[in-house]
Amino acid sequence: MDTIQESLRMEQSLRLLADLIRRYAPSNGTHQTSVPSLALLHATTLSEPLESVYKPSICVVVQGAKIATLGDETYRYDPSTYLITSVELPIKGQIVEGSSETPFLSLKLHFDPDVVLDIVQATHRPEFLLEEDCRGITVSRTSPALVEALVRLLQLLDAPEDIHVLSPLIIREILYRVLQSETGVLLHQSAIIGSHAHRIAQAIQFINRNYDKPLKIEQLATTVNMSTSSFHKHFKRITAMSPLQYQKTVRLQEARHLMLMETLPVSDASFRVGYESPSQFSREYTRMYGQSPLLDVKQLRSSITGTNRT
Repeated sequence: MDTIQESLRMEQSLRLLADLIRRYAPSNGTHQTSVPSLALLHATTLSEPLESVYKPSICVVVQGAKIATLGDETYRYDPSTYLITSVELPIKGQIVEGSSETPFLSLKLHFDPDVVLDIVQATHRPEFLLEEDCRGITVSRTSPALVEALVRLLQLLDAPEDIHVLSPLIIREILYRVLQSETGVLLHQSAIIGSHAHRIAQAIQFINRNYDKPLKIEQLATTVNMSTSSFHKHFKRITAMSPLQYQKTVRLQEARHLMLMETLPVSDASFRVGYESPSQFSREYTRMYGQSPLLDVKQLRSSITGTNRT
């Protein structure tokens, strides 16, 4: 009976959440809300893989399904699961279930790791931390308590005068629910100051803000108080790629966006993201996307009617 009641509780909460998303995201596309860290997505068609650097976020699908790809790894999530990213990661997102009759509905909630640290310290659970680093992305089972907290967060959109005071409290509850889940260790690790995961998160932030500049691995490792070999090992565990591969991925994703959305020529885009040689840029771009920059962007323009970067 308890299982049946929990299932009914989940169904009711998901219906409420879907109704709220339809109300505040009534048309196709990504809709920013008056809660600064919350965005809603409504889509009536499947999508091509769309790239962006995901901030630390909780991504919840209420209707339909989506896949997120990091390097060679793919994570699928739907109303029974949700996606967590604990560090900034260059991810391809693709809607794989959704139609005009049953649109894809989802939300993305960015969060501040400092808030996670505050909750971790309040729970006094040091044994929760594992010795090995977790990947900085995972999928976890959705719980009724988590969905109910998300419902309350979206209901605040009906009372904008309450958002400033109440949204931080509800977001804190949402993060607490995630920390209590079977994959909460992911957030726990990245929040603990001095942990390998926290140091790698600092390095990732540096690379993302300076991706167009030469990357000096030894210097960056020293900055986050790690040896070069330890830095490489833990960086790859968390991001599924080496620091140089990570920088290259961010550069090529940004160049693709510049060519597609700002119609920059190939050479200008390559220089903008830090390449000194357009020919080297074209080679690496072709290796990553399977065709030259010109052909790739031309194909994207013909197949994508609206590009959303959240």
